[in-house]
Amino acid sequence: MAATPQHGEPPQEEGHRQEEASAVYARTDRTVPSRDRERAAYDRESVHAILDEGYVCHLGFLRDGAPVVLPTLYGRIGERLYVHGSTGSRPLRTAGRADDGMPVCLTVTHVDGLVLARSGFHHSINYRSVVVHGTARPVTGEKERRTALDAIVDQVVPGRAADCRPADAKELAATAVLSLDLAEVSAKVRTGDPNDEPEDLALPYWSGIVPVAPVYGAPQPSGDLRPGIPLPGYLVNF
Repeated sequence: MAATPQHGEPPQEEGHRQEEASAVYARTDRTVPSRDRERAAYDRESVHAILDEGYVCHLGFLRDGAPVVLPTLYGRIGERLYVHGSTGSRPLRTAGRADDGMPVCLTVTHVDGLVLARSGFHHSINYRSVVVHGTARPVTGEKERRTALDAIVDQVVPGRAADCRPADAKELAATAVLSLDLAEVSAKVRTGDPNDEPEDLALPYWSGIVPVAPVYGAPQPSGDLRPGIPLPGYLVNF
């Protein structure tokens, strides 16, 4: 595996191409699920597709010995995730105090359907998820921080980072960024119908799937938008 770029420096394209040469992530005790192992996937294509479709993650870590899980935005560049927050936020303060970074577990989940079975026990959801274990480290180099923040903006709305004012020095000083390498990673996916018991198939209860999908409405201009500024092309079919 290629050497990981030093934190504080932007990711090196050559290094990421070498890392991505392997089609799958190595399985570990933490990435192999204890149940429904057939739903797990370790190939980079599946993991990246799930990550790239989302922009909200949940970041879990320990603070003063107690578990904390916070929702936050993220962005992906190659084999590295970036999450951001205020310089006064808990995970950023905790990571900043740790000499070797902060152990974390980051998760991303998409709900694709509600699975309604004939029995309450077999109700479920169809989903796609990614779990990342690793060590989060503060990004200190200004160039990498700016690159990471652009990636987070574009993760939410592709093309937006180039169509807004970048952070000034004061805003950049108030914003902290954590990086997390994609090394110990797994995806898990459930699809298909309910898994009803054979003896329940004759019961008089509806069974099936209620599809779930995100819906974006038509962009609404702000009340103080200067006249004559058109809707950007990247939002026309967003």
